[in-house]
Amino acid sequence: MSKSLNLYIGGGFATAAVLTVAANFGDRAISEMPSNPSVMTAGISNPDTLFIAAANAAPEHVGVFGIGRVALPEEISAWDMDILPDGTGLPDGEGSVLDGEELFSSYCAVCHGEFAEGVGNWPKLSGGEDTLADEDPLKTVGSYWPYLSTTFDYVRRSMPFGNAQSLTNDEVYAIVAYILYSNYLVDEDFVLNSDNFLDVDMPNSDGFIVDDRAEAEYPIWSVEPCMSDCKDSVEITMRAAVLDVTPEETRARQIQDMIDSTNPNNATSSNSSSSSSIGQTTVVTIAASTGSTDAKASVTLDADLVAAGEKVFKKCKACHQVGDGAKNRTGPQLNAIIDRTLGSVEGFKYSKTLTEMGAGGTVWNDETLAAFLANPKAYAKGTKMSFAGLKKDSDVAAVTEYLRSFSQ
Repeated sequence: MSKSLNLYIGGGFATAAVLTVAANFGDRAISEMPSNPSVMTAGISNPDTLFIAAANAAPEHVGVFGIGRVALPEEISAWDMDILPDGTGLPDGEGSVLDGEELFSSYCAVCHGEFAEGVGNWPKLSGGEDTLADEDPLKTVGSYWPYLSTTFDYVRRSMPFGNAQSLTNDEVYAIVAYILYSNYLVDEDFVLNSDNFLDVDMPNSDGFIVDDRAEAEYPIWSVEPCMSDCKDSVEITMRAAVLDVTPEETRARQIQDMIDSTNPNNATSSNSSSSSSIGQTTVVTIAASTGSTDAKASVTLDADLVAAGEKVFKKCKACHQVGDGAKNRTGPQLNAIIDRTLGSVEGFKYSKTLTEMGAGGTVWNDETLAAFLANPKAYAKGTKMSFAGLKKDSDVAAVTEYLRSFSQ
């Protein structure tokens, strides 16, 4: 026998052996059904019995690709976690606002902020009241979502990020309760459960309509778009300061411009103000009312400190507005806060602590602001503001001076 023939015969036996091993391995791989993961078999008492029933219930190969089988109702129900707007699907359990605050701080605040105001580009869950008609509405659980079941379902199904479905039902109830509290929809002693779930009044529950865009709008979109001379005239509708894109150093310049353009001799009413400048320090005369007598007091503003305060105030802007057109958001507007009684902004729902302090005659001044800004919870136990506070005394002083510039 030639060497070549011996080589081919040996190679043939080797190939046959490899194919036999592969066939045996492949047969074993497809003939044994692997066990389901724990999540898949949740609520199924005997998964092995279920698979036997499934094998008998449907052909081995189905569908376009000729593989798999139709899922059984028992298998689908193991994954069915939907909570419907009418409360269908709600599990047993309960959770309080106070427990929710602690859980939210541990699991949610890193993305959504300590009091649901959002961090960076992560979603804001609170605020946005009365903004849905604005050009840039803020859509949150409080301002936009029509059903509380959406909040519960989403938290239970998908949160916390990276560790979904790790929360107990009681923890989900508590976190949802805290989100409601952050939107001022419940009080701080509220406990959420399946019995009172539907009693929560979501502000935008009646804010949705039937989607008729196919009939009402699609024909408009199909016309030829205008590419030139589309408007008779172009008007400036907003200024950079309102859009919050004014450079940071501009506030100090605005104060200086105010000084240059104001004549002290023109201060004729109790609401007017006069100004003068001494070096880098601005002296502003503010009309303040005491009882029935109008008294004028001179307040010194440091323009550099005001500019520094504007930078620090960026930490506050998620919840507080100040300046022209300022409105209450997650926190109250801060115009004219100096010498203002605590808890006195009209239309804002304060914590019981601040309301009681205001009723006792406490006002916002340099001392009270410094104490509150440094550690809000220590100064006013039970305050809704869960911001940890400003660590630097210089930042506290700068923000106070910045706020003082809006107390004219």
